[in-house]
Amino acid sequence: MTLNVAVQMDPIDRINIAGDSTFALLLEAQARGHALSYYPTDRLAMRDGEVYATVQPISVRDVAGDHVTMGEKQRVRLDSFDVVLMRQDPPFDMNYVTATHLLERVHPKTLVVNDPGHVRNAPEKIFVTEFPDLMPPTLITRDLEEIKAFRAEQGDIVVKPLYGNGGAAVFRLTGDDLNFGSLYDLFATTFREAWVVQKFLPEVSDGDKRIILVDGVFAGAVNRVPSAGDLRSNMVRGGVARETDLSPREREICERLGPALREKGLIFTGIDVIGGNLTEINVTSPTGIRAIRRLGGPDIAAMIWDVIEAKRAAR
Repeated sequence: MTLNVAVQMDPIDRINIAGDSTFALLLEAQARGHALSYYPTDRLAMRDGEVYATVQPISVRDVAGDHVTMGEKQRVRLDSFDVVLMRQDPPFDMNYVTATHLLERVHPKTLVVNDPGHVRNAPEKIFVTEFPDLMPPTLITRDLEEIKAFRAEQGDIVVKPLYGNGGAAVFRLTGDDLNFGSLYDLFATTFREAWVVQKFLPEVSDGDKRIILVDGVFAGAVNRVPSAGDLRSNMVRGGVARETDLSPREREICERLGPALREKGLIFTGIDVIGGNLTEINVTSPTGIRAIRRLGGPDIAAMIWDVIEAKRAAR
């Protein structure tokens, strides 16, 4: 099967290919003979209900600094593609939401991965709250009295923006931290939306496990260990990737999530687990597959394309 594939992503010439999951997907697609085109979100357009994109055909290679060749720009109807990979990075803002609305106009005639409507309706830090028994104690609010009461009950807490990404603006506050008032004022000024307030999990020092599910089935995992003196384990923040296996609790979490992910058309999902507690379900632009492969794990890019090809063949 040869597919005509478009990838909607951030500027491809600026990515760090060593850890970029989108790039791994493109390499695998090219190896299978699929035709690749690229466009950023600002080249999307809808006219009279038809969605267009100004795309460039691309070829890719796993060579840092020389990883892509782009052809001439051409304006095409987006539904002329067999598959669109929706892979621009968060923040999950109104630009992101708008892109999901436009992609819904071509899906499912064109298979959009992940399903754009469910990406919009299942943002990382809200979708996860559908499984409260798998999570640490969690509050979503911007109400000061609610946060004070939660902090008094839980002691050490973590505060982070509801639609943040990459570990940005994640803070730990101890029960007697005098910075609480100042941090509240900062968040109230900076973020219009509610925030996530969670019980601090000391097990984070042992790692924040990124687990990849493909069409709702466990595919691989990597343990991200924070660098010394940092709360955040994100690899873009200096976290170190280490080989790992799943505990029985983590396998239980995967089995619980699987049916919901398949039902929503979320083919490529990355969940975060700390000390047996589910903290996020990443559906916008999950990462981690190159790190897993580099540590001797499975080729998840190949698994994802196996699923995509099967779904296209079924149509």
